[in-house]
Amino acid sequence: MEVAVLAGGGLGFARHGGDLSNVAGLAWVAIPQIATSLITARSHLPRVLREGCAAPGQRGASLLWPAMEAHNRTEKLSASPPLFKSEFLNFFSRVHPAIPALIFIPVIVAMEWLGADRGYAAWQLLLLSLAGIGIWTLTEYWLHRLIFHWEPDNAFGRRMHFIIHGIHHDHPNDRMRLVMPPSVSIPLAALFFIAFGLIFGDAAFPIFGGFILGYLGYDYTHYYVHHFVPKSEMGKRLREQHMRHHFQDHRYGYGVSSPIWDVVFGTLPKKRNH
Repeated sequence: MEVAVLAGGGLGFARHGGDLSNVAGLAWVAIPQIATSLITARSHLPRVLREGCAAPGQRGASLLWPAMEAHNRTEKLSASPPLFKSEFLNFFSRVHPAIPALIFIPVIVAMEWLGADRGYAAWQLLLLSLAGIGIWTLTEYWLHRLIFHWEPDNAFGRRMHFIIHGIHHDHPNDRMRLVMPPSVSIPLAALFFIAFGLIFGDAAFPIFGGFILGYLGYDYTHYYVHHFVPKSEMGKRLREQHMRHHFQDHRYGYGVSSPIWDVVFGTLPKKRNH
């Protein structure tokens, strides 16, 4: 038996042989048949759904959280709370998904132009840009694994974890918290650009252009798998992997735009059949 949270917050249960990436193949089944398997997986559900679960043995436990109306689930998964008391700070914590492209596409164009100005041929620019994309995929994996999921065992650390990434796991359908805020992405980009310049010299321009292109691919892949149902096989696989990261086991599936490093480091999500 497989459990999936679908676009729009719907919860689907596929009988054995079902596939989370195949939304059309998901069938709704009676909750009592799978109550035990759901309870064992509750620790990886968003807090807003866990809190709505009845404890085992309580009246209504057989219904659990799928008994909530669909629109209530969607609202809970989407309506993230303010992060700060200051409205000014809260403004910068919520980002329209078009913002990263508006900021960074001109940066990519400028990097490629500067690379050409330094004498690199078109084929060299292409190879260096592809190298930058590759560097991004590895960066994406380790940022997600080491930084986003690092939760120190103290109040300040738990608060910082919630601000950085925990709020996304608790409210994964909030459209305004799916791309990285410029207040974070711009300083990070500046640090990487300086590091690339020290390491690669003039080649840093096209490499950094590819790196930023990879970052945009990550941001928009992340947005897409949360709010749309992919049609391509690759899209379905990426969405399934990321949904398993959210709702099955957050210790697996750190790659969002590519599964390659999950394969390399043994963190590719595994299907659970009950």
